[in-house]
Amino acid sequence: MPLPLLIGGAAVVAGLTGVGTGIRGGVKMKEANDTMKEAQSVQEKAVQRFEANNTRTTRSMDALGKYEMEILSTFQGFSDVIEKIQGRPEFKAVTIEGVDLPKYEAEELKKVSTGAGVLLGGLGGAAAGTAGGFAAAGATTTAVLTFGTASTGAAIADLTGVAAANAGLAALGGGSIAAGGGGMALGTAVLGGATLGVGLLVGGVIFNFTGSKLSDKADEAYAQAQRTKKEVDKAVKYLEKLRTTSDNYYYMLQDVNREYRTNLDALKHIVNYSGKVNWSDFTEKEKKTTENTVLLVGLLFKMCQVKLVLQEKDGEDRNIINAQETDTMITKATDIINNQIRQ
Repeated sequence: MPLPLLIGGAAVVAGLTGVGTGIRGGVKMKEANDTMKEAQSVQEKAVQRFEANNTRTTRSMDALGKYEMEILSTFQGFSDVIEKIQGRPEFKAVTIEGVDLPKYEAEELKKVSTGAGVLLGGLGGAAAGTAGGFAAAGATTTAVLTFGTASTGAAIADLTGVAAANAGLAALGGGSIAAGGGGMALGTAVLGGATLGVGLLVGGVIFNFTGSKLSDKADEAYAQAQRTKKEVDKAVKYLEKLRTTSDNYYYMLQDVNREYRTNLDALKHIVNYSGKVNWSDFTEKEKKTTENTVLLVGLLFKMCQVKLVLQEKDGEDRNIINAQETDTMITKATDIINNQIRQ
């Protein structure tokens, strides 16, 4: 065969080989790109799902924390009325339906009421998750007592960061967890790191890799996205349970608070409108109303101390949702309302 034909044939073969290699490379690049797109989709959906549940749970916890403060802020009004009654009995600490209710102490209730008003005033400018942090830690009554002597809401600025961090820990716990945006947040190692990994690979950088290396990077990103999804699934399950616990406790607080407000209004009518300020002038029904109001104040005070979340001791896992204690308190509060107040 003439040499020119051989050379030409070799060139054709080489060209076809190059084309084949280019096609295979293009196919690999397309497959890697498809994998990357799928990884990005899995990642984004997981993050969106977490953020949506995080927002709902933070809102629920904030509503509970704020409601507890609103309840506590009314205690001075109660104390003002009860202090007008002369010759009243000493309302000692008592255990009813397994709940230890505190002794009536006017000064402590006034401090609680004042402190709650201070914190409520500061919540307007506080980050999301602040009130929920108090509810999670069962720290509402502690917080209002701590800041009960404050004349303004200035101290809330120092308090919000702690409360927000508590909310974040309430959601997930663990040493690597960060509280972001004042609310509950997934660990930066899960969302931040994984998101960054996929973002770097998708953002055009993948074209710096070729062949199997490109495929390996795409597979790595996909595996990372799947890990994120798995962690988010666990986090969302936790957040849903926390939200259910928070909502159920909020509803029970509403029931107890309604009974309290009804009895408090009746007591105010007896003292302020009927003009009865001597215990000896009270009818048995009026005495029962007074005793019920005192009992309900003690019950609400105790309910606001319940921790919705227990801190995980080792700091390596999610904190524990205190569903057992909250459920028990709900049951006991129901029994007190049915067996003591409404009898």
